[in-house]
Amino acid sequence: MNQQSKTVISPIVILGALFFIFGFVTWLNGALIPYLKIACELNTFESLLVAFAFYISYFVMALPSSRVLKFTGFRKGMMYGLLVMALGALIFIPAALTRTYGLFLTGLFVIGTGLSILQTASNPYITIVGPLESAAKRISIMGICNKVAGVLAPIILSTVILSDADTLVQELGNMGTLAKAARLDDLATRVIIPYCIMAGVLTGLSLMLYFSPLPEIDTDVADDQQPADATEKTSVLQFPNLVFGVCALFLYVGAEVLAGDTIGTYGQSQGIALSEAKYFTSFTLTAMVIGYIIGIFTIPKIISQSKALAISAVTGIVFSIIAINTTGYTSVLFIALLGLANALMWPAIWPLAIAGLGKYIQTGSALLIMAIAGGALLPLVYGVLADLPEVGHRAAYWILVPCYGFILFIV
Repeated sequence: MNQQSKTVISPIVILGALFFIFGFVTWLNGALIPYLKIACELNTFESLLVAFAFYISYFVMALPSSRVLKFTGFRKGMMYGLLVMALGALIFIPAALTRTYGLFLTGLFVIGTGLSILQTASNPYITIVGPLESAAKRISIMGICNKVAGVLAPIILSTVILSDADTLVQELGNMGTLAKAARLDDLATRVIIPYCIMAGVLTGLSLMLYFSPLPEIDTDVADDQQPADATEKTSVLQFPNLVFGVCALFLYVGAEVLAGDTIGTYGQSQGIALSEAKYFTSFTLTAMVIGYIIGIFTIPKIISQSKALAISAVTGIVFSIIAINTTGYTSVLFIALLGLANALMWPAIWPLAIAGLGKYIQTGSALLIMAIAGGALLPLVYGVLADLPEVGHRAAYWILVPCYGFILFIV
């Protein structure tokens, strides 16, 4: 193995561990939504504020994160991001003790803030640490680390906090006001130990990252694919590939979060017991892992990054329409299979969007991270539609079709 290969592989191993943490923390929301819906007595729209609080932090904090990274560099920036995430996890303690939904949302926003710093640093890092034409392959490897954690996270958290889900729902329906409040208070405290453990792990990882051999990258010269006229650009918005990439990423993340975070509630709306539905997020993430594996073996050897994006968009449209026009387990299955359609979108969009940015790469990365706000807004739109009797949970998924349609249009 030559020195250049070793130089690329070492950061991939370290970043793979970080992406595992990203995925674990992010996809806990799939279990938190039905849990907090019960514990804080919420409707569908209110429960999806979990996704809103988490993902809107990317929009609010991405540009400040890029400025932080210009002073700290990528490695220290990622370390600080882990510490911010640990702080957010600790906010779950007073939130659980007081059963205050606003505090839960605050904790999620702070965790998302830490993740925005991490993502703003790690995504361009993994893209430019090696050849640009194989960037989608490296991001696919990161995606597997991310989504394997996403498969495990809702299973582990659901087992801890919703182990008696169906019995609990039945008991609450037959309790008086005081007894019900006491039972819900007890339910709320179940998240304290898991989130304390998470805070400790994140703090430990930040220390490990501080002493790691992860190299710093000079972004002014990192992009060897920079066009000849790039130095004449006066604004990051003068790169059309970035502008379209931001729009595509906004819609893609919205679709991904819909498929992952609403599937449990949707399963319940289809008459499936919560004891089963609480694990459905893991099915969506399993489909994404399969998609990432496909990406590793096919990009760029068999298909290009843009071709993979087009195929993914078409698959998303087809699976969405089938899910809308079927019911029960079949419909839920195709919502889960959207994970397969979504898997290659991030790996394909990201390198295409930042190609040629050169000195604008931190700002361009921040704009792409801001686009993750699609995961905050589109689930809320879904929640509003799902709560309307004339629309319902199943028909509300029609919002997915124009999302995938736009992505297909820009390829």
